[in-house]
Amino acid sequence: MKNPPRCPAAGAPDGVAPSAARGYNGRMRTPLWPLAPLACLLACQGAGTPPMNASADTHSFARPDQVRSTHLALDLTLDFDAKVASGSVTHTLDRRDPAAPLVLDTNQLTIEGVADQRGEALPWTCPEAADEFLGRPLTVALRPDTTTVTIGYRTSPLAEAMQWLAPEQTNGKQAPFLFTQGQAILTRSWIPLQDSPAVRVTWQARVRAPSGLVPVMSAGQRGRDGDAYTFAMDRAVPSYLIALACGDLTSRDISDRCAVWAEPSIVDAAARELGDMEQMVQACEQLFGPYRWGRYDVLFLPPSFPFGGMENPTLTFATPTILAGDKSLVALIAHELAHSWSGNLVTNATWRDFWLNEGFTVHLEQRIMEHVYGQDRAQMEIALGMKGLQEELAGLPAADQVLHIDLTGRNPDDGMTAVAYDKGAAFLRRLEQVFGRARMDAFLRAWFDEHAFQSVTTATFVEFLERRLLAKDPAAAAQVDVARWIEQAGLPEDAPIPDSPLFRAVDDALAALRSGEAPGELATDGWTTPQWLRFLAGLDEPSAQVLAALDRAFRFTQSGNSEILCAWLDLSTRRGYHAVDRRLELFLMTVGRRKFLKPLYQALLDTEGGKARALDIYRRARPRYHAVSQHTLDAMLGFEEKTDAGGGR
Repeated sequence: MKNPPRCPAAGAPDGVAPSAARGYNGRMRTPLWPLAPLACLLACQGAGTPPMNASADTHSFARPDQVRSTHLALDLTLDFDAKVASGSVTHTLDRRDPAAPLVLDTNQLTIEGVADQRGEALPWTCPEAADEFLGRPLTVALRPDTTTVTIGYRTSPLAEAMQWLAPEQTNGKQAPFLFTQGQAILTRSWIPLQDSPAVRVTWQARVRAPSGLVPVMSAGQRGRDGDAYTFAMDRAVPSYLIALACGDLTSRDISDRCAVWAEPSIVDAAARELGDMEQMVQACEQLFGPYRWGRYDVLFLPPSFPFGGMENPTLTFATPTILAGDKSLVALIAHELAHSWSGNLVTNATWRDFWLNEGFTVHLEQRIMEHVYGQDRAQMEIALGMKGLQEELAGLPAADQVLHIDLTGRNPDDGMTAVAYDKGAAFLRRLEQVFGRARMDAFLRAWFDEHAFQSVTTATFVEFLERRLLAKDPAAAAQVDVARWIEQAGLPEDAPIPDSPLFRAVDDALAALRSGEAPGELATDGWTTPQWLRFLAGLDEPSAQVLAALDRAFRFTQSGNSEILCAWLDLSTRRGYHAVDRRLELFLMTVGRRKFLKPLYQALLDTEGGKARALDIYRRARPRYHAVSQHTLDAMLGFEEKTDAGGGR
């Protein structure tokens, strides 16, 4: 989806609107009147120009090797009617090259002025043309004594990181809602900053919202100051982990350091579902070292949230689709919690190193689940993940099957596949298998301790692996082809895939069904979600009649478990069981989680005449989806958003 320019170019007439920027304290600073365009030296970096440092993040215009932002101070007012956030951000600078400008990433922002610590205007440029993925660089000329830069700006109603929801799109349907989603490179659409995981900052914020709405942020400190809510994060984080939500929110404590936030209509159910949060935190601490973020809270967002969860520090954002009523889908919370070590504490320095976040996190998630819920459940979930990985590998080009994927010139979201998650975790399980759990756990704990609050590359990990594990046991090291795992396509032959005895009962039931046993007579008592998913995946092209019998026996179409329901709707749509049609449409109209949307729209596309139906539903549902999901589905469905006669949306 291409968006109209939102960042005025220098020379329009001069790149600065005659307005004033606000500092963090909200007081008016000196007006930033129009300035002459910068010299060619500053103007020459246009959109799409790669960073000068070849080792830099190719998904950012920033040049942190020259001037690095170390602290952000936000001052924002939320306008739900206009769907705009306006105010300022102040950057504290580490000037490594005194002659270099400050270069920030922006996308869909209107820049209203730039000033230094004295409130005096600074020259800046922002090109008219935008890169499809990267947006536009904002380049600020600095004086010799400049220590901070304050940028007055406002967001666009179309900012990709921000989803503004009407009351009817929320769980409670009583008040509007806003949430941000920054990963991978969307934070630049609501804050002008160095939007690279290699740049870590501390930050603080003042946020004003309409009466009755409560803002929350991914911050360790939360308070009030007059009409503003205040937040502070004193641990340096990458930009994609700065997150904001605002709505009719309340909370329930789980323990002294854990709580659930949600709209009042679901907060009690959410608290019951996540009653084991403190146990999960303790399990990970026992395995991999202390939890270093203070609080661990979870915020349940409206159903349009595009992901299962987002690991924003101190405040995981989660989808309400995991509220099954029986804790059967809480592995997602274990995953987001595990990010407090892998991803948040030790972060991929570029998006081609994404597997260092997600592969490690899946491995830690599996260990948490085993610790809290037992080995059988953990093994079933590993097996399902590996099956999904093998299916996804079959459709990926070889270049995208590599852990250390090349994403140059591409949207970093292209690397967010099961390869980074499940192949990465399988690599760590293989190391555990060869070196033993005790040595592997000690190795991982040392990795987190020695790289805490750092952004690292795959090369950093490989060097650490060689020095701290492989070199100490050459015989064991010879059993693991590290280069094959990291740099080559496909799944190595030595990938460990567990065989759960609980799945054998599922396979026995499938065999009985094939032999003619009625669905209601199958031995399914006590089955868990992974077993039901295995069952549905194991059905051999069932007829609509067989599906109807299964539905009568197990009421799949009425299931409140989103994982089971999605698998059932996918299967039924493909096999022509039209009794699910209304449930499918309702699901697509109310749920925005990309994990579910992709297979269900694909199932429609794969049926005769299904594309017309898919497009009919999508046209109506699309405004409810986040930009992340829209991008994916626009391409899948060949959908082009119509514009009015004036070229607007």
